[in-house]
Amino acid sequence: MRPEPSGPSAAPSSPSASPSGPSSAASSAFPGPISAPQQQAADDRAGIPPYVPPRVLTVAGSDSGGGAGIQADLKTMLALGTHGMSVIAAVTAQNSRGVQGYWELPVEAVRAQYRSVVDDIGVQAVKTGMLASAELVTTVAGLLGATPAPVVVDPVGVSKHGDSLLAPDAVDSVRTELLPVATVVTPNLDEVAQLTGVHVEDETGMRQAAEAVLGHGPKWALIKGGHLPGEPVDLLTDGDEEHWLRSPRHDNRHTHGTGCTLASALAAHLALGLEVPAAAKAAKEFTTGAIAAGFPLGDGLGPVDHGWRLR
Repeated sequence: MRPEPSGPSAAPSSPSASPSGPSSAASSAFPGPISAPQQQAADDRAGIPPYVPPRVLTVAGSDSGGGAGIQADLKTMLALGTHGMSVIAAVTAQNSRGVQGYWELPVEAVRAQYRSVVDDIGVQAVKTGMLASAELVTTVAGLLGATPAPVVVDPVGVSKHGDSLLAPDAVDSVRTELLPVATVVTPNLDEVAQLTGVHVEDETGMRQAAEAVLGHGPKWALIKGGHLPGEPVDLLTDGDEEHWLRSPRHDNRHTHGTGCTLASALAAHLALGLEVPAAAKAAKEFTTGAIAAGFPLGDGLGPVDHGWRLR
């Protein structure tokens, strides 16, 4: 929070510039809001540097319907007070009914976007989503390994509608190259099965799933149990400490973008300086509110509402 301007710059330049009468004292004591340029001028005079929000980079696919992928990530990052930036790894033709097709970008384009952002602007956290192919997974893993910032990996394999978003030959690259550079990996139960072969039927199985995921090298695993019966529960663990994150279940079918939202909210809170357990809890709370406020679009599944706190 910036300090109030003080000294001569905060007062009228001359008595003649102020209105007379009873309203004069109130006007002087309680000045109206100042514009952003006026605030910046006051900050410059006081030697206060401009505020720059924490910077978060998403490396993922574009969702033309705006509910998931890059679009969901950037909305989440803005809603949480950070500056979102993007590296587009793939483009999807997607709406409320499903994914009609996707096209991955050339490795050179992905690498150039990443270097352009990181080498000039810098990042406080990175989040990955849809990477589509083994070649892109390998490329992004190499870039992340040389970037001194926390990394949240959302190992996207299929869409909310069940459409495949990861080539079969890329799964092993995710296991052996991407997971080892992750600060936190956030698989749902289908992605756990795809990556480890562990099929979770209850909360007890979530511990086995987390152990199997951690065996591939990430520092933390956040196993998302929202598909289990009962209240949604996620397990966050680094193999030593456990955090069970619970929330109420909302009767709302419009949940497109849930996984992207959770992972990008986690990355945003890490960029804001929270430790992993606190960041995961805050991300869960934000995502739960977004699910509760999800709204219908088109003929199928609508998105969660990333602006729910602003309504």
